[in-house]
Amino acid sequence: MGDFSVARRLVAEGLGSSLLLAVVVGSGIMGERLAGGSVAIALLGNTLATGAALVVLIGVFGPISGAHFNPAVTLVAALRRDLPWRLALAYPVVQIVGAVLGVWAAHAMFDEPIVQVSTKLRAGGAQVFAEVVATFGLVATILGTVRFRPDSTPMAVGLYITAAYWFTASTSFANPAVTLARSLSNTFAGIAPSCVPAFILAQLVGALLAAGVFGWLLQTDKTP
Repeated sequence: MGDFSVARRLVAEGLGSSLLLAVVVGSGIMGERLAGGSVAIALLGNTLATGAALVVLIGVFGPISGAHFNPAVTLVAALRRDLPWRLALAYPVVQIVGAVLGVWAAHAMFDEPIVQVSTKLRAGGAQVFAEVVATFGLVATILGTVRFRPDSTPMAVGLYITAAYWFTASTSFANPAVTLARSLSNTFAGIAPSCVPAFILAQLVGALLAAGVFGWLLQTDKTP
């Protein structure tokens, strides 16, 4: 990332976040419209599109900005001193703005009202705990692959999110910017604003837990 200016990194984070949310919300709308009332089929379509898009988007934007698209990932990078704090403070702003613009783009593509507020409740301790697990696993995937097989990070993240859509009760938001943006879509992928604070807190807890555990786990033992 050293060869790219701050402006290019910020644009990459914003554009990548926007495209990611266009995929998440757009594929949710398309899946629900084509699924004939089957929530499982709609979720499957949403899952496959999101996982595939993550592989592509991380591959494209990773060399420019790191392709975080996620304030929790940015926080971990800053704590590990992999990202300067001045960028760590700016990244979440463009991630959130980009994510909201991506939601609006999806609405426009499917002739939905551009400005919406979700009424879809995703509440309860089980779903909040699921977000801790989902985000822990996401950060673990990133830290492990960046350390041992960095070229496989885009594929690993895409595959992990594809799996986490199905093994977590919350369908793995695992991203504060995504959570905020999805509260502005009263569609298949939406989340009611009242549920957002608990999800974001859980995501930050999961990310910090993963940073602590893998900060220790990935250290090599010094030989005498």
